[in-house]
Amino acid sequence: MGRHGVGRAFFRAGRWRLTVLLTAVGAAIVLLLVMSGGWGGGRPGNGLGEGPRGENGPSTATGTAPGWGFTHTQYSADHGETDAMSAADKAIGAAHLAQNQHIMGWGVDNPEPSPGVWNFRDLDRRVALMRSSGSTPVLTLCCAPDWMKGGGPRTDWSQKTLEKAPDPAHYKDFAELASEVAKRYPEVRHFVVWNEFKGFYDDKKNRWDYEDYTRLYNLVYAALKKVDKGILVGGPYIGMDSIAPGETTNASSLRGPWGSVDQRSLDAIDYWNTHKAGADFLTVDGASYTHQGNRLLPDEFTATQKFADVTTWLRSHTGLPVWWSEWYVEPPDANDSRRLWTEQRRIAVQTTAMMQLARAGAAAAFYWNPETTSDDCPGCLWRSTELKGGGEALPMLDLLARFAKDFPPGTKFRDPQVAPDDPGRVRVLASGSAVLVVNVRDQGVTVAVDGRPVSLGPYEIRWVD
Repeated sequence: MGRHGVGRAFFRAGRWRLTVLLTAVGAAIVLLLVMSGGWGGGRPGNGLGEGPRGENGPSTATGTAPGWGFTHTQYSADHGETDAMSAADKAIGAAHLAQNQHIMGWGVDNPEPSPGVWNFRDLDRRVALMRSSGSTPVLTLCCAPDWMKGGGPRTDWSQKTLEKAPDPAHYKDFAELASEVAKRYPEVRHFVVWNEFKGFYDDKKNRWDYEDYTRLYNLVYAALKKVDKGILVGGPYIGMDSIAPGETTNASSLRGPWGSVDQRSLDAIDYWNTHKAGADFLTVDGASYTHQGNRLLPDEFTATQKFADVTTWLRSHTGLPVWWSEWYVEPPDANDSRRLWTEQRRIAVQTTAMMQLARAGAAAAFYWNPETTSDDCPGCLWRSTELKGGGEALPMLDLLARFAKDFPPGTKFRDPQVAPDDPGRVRVLASGSAVLVVNVRDQGVTVAVDGRPVSLGPYEIRWVD
């Protein structure tokens, strides 16, 4: 989630998880393969990873709402101990969650290191992982090969280079790459165009370059619809940064106790929505804390109201199904690490945020899985598959799975009877049969929900059946 203040800064170096996607040796091998013809040229698919080209055949799914899901990042369940990978695959499959993968970066090599030279080996493996768990797969069309942005066949994995947008002269080439990806994986029916407006910021105007992004988007949209009119395409995947209450610079009328959304983000959405060639959904990302100072206002639980307020505004303003490609509730430290909260507190705040998204009618929400290779992995979905005995589901995966089961998009919610009805003690979400209660305090509480007493420990969440 890129942020812009006086100057330009991409603050999530840790979340970026690409830290070192390839070692220098790996990059040298890539270059050697390209120069020696190790990757075939021409379209379609003379590349590494000839395997999965949609063995399941084209999907007939036409829905616009993948629902609850997660994004694969640098480390996932496709590497490591065999037994651990099997365990993770089983846990992911049992969760029945939509899954998202970027086409370059976040665990996937450069798919087209030179024009017409394909390298789909990593992406094949990630798509196969999504397929094996029976999920609804989503691909985010980011980032762009180096030759599309002034580089050569050797991939520069530095954050500065990776997050460059394609040169305008190569927008059509990027659209052709998107088309090739869609042809290779016909079972993938949902595509997101780009990520967080990376490389589309105009420093001179101090605003997003939404004109150029929309030009790229429209070319990609047309290319995908040419492959199959049933493919669902969305954007603009822009960060909905918060400005603290009382601040006026770039503040907007979309506001709440948590602050206001940066007007520059709303301007970008307005332009894209007016000038887009078409869209099947709209996607954004954001955090409940402010972009200056990472302030949770007035507290970490109430700040999650932002997700409902933004979702409601987007739905009414555009008329499109609203996706959240990422959402965050825990401020990062100086190293962009989120380790200051206990897992119990983290889960409680995440649950409250998901309640807000559900009530507001979000069509999809993808949890950014911060997977690592160690046992110390706050907020991760499963124990690392690099570890013996790894792959077991962790609390956040259990939460997403239960939410997907009981509160899918379109759920009709009801107002349960809560006594005492004090949002400073608990938050409750209820449908016809499912009731979820969250203790928002760091001490135990007892309340009555629909006439039944419920005693909760500090930050405990409880499904009341």
